[in-house]
Amino acid sequence: MAIDLRRQHGELGEKIAEEHLRHRGYRILARNFRTRFGELDLIAVDHRTLVFCEVKTRLSGSRGGPDGPLDAIGPRKRDRLRRMARQWLAETAAADRPRPDDLRFDAIGVILTPAGRLLALEHVEGAF
Repeated sequence: MAIDLRRQHGELGEKIAEEHLRHRGYRILARNFRTRFGELDLIAVDHRTLVFCEVKTRLSGSRGGPDGPLDAIGPRKRDRLRRMARQWLAETAAADRPRPDDLRFDAIGVILTPAGRLLALEHVEGAF
């Protein structure tokens, strides 16, 4: 039961993060791209940057460290995200993917109230 709630909160956080990116002018290329290393939450592009975005969602008052949900993206997770991005680039046909000038890894931390409403959102561009 707790896992289902955690999954629901995670999905809600990803939807909020996706809407945030769209509002900022990004086009979403892929959601929840699965690899043998894990799952890339969001892949987006604007006119100059391809962005691989990790989303972390927490409920207010829950774990997440003193600085919030983004504390959960440590060195091992970063390495896995880089491997997943390489796999997406290798598997996505060159004709099907944009070729912007830059590639970047962003992180979005979402904090929800226990009722599932947005309390805070932090978007760190070039997080690693």
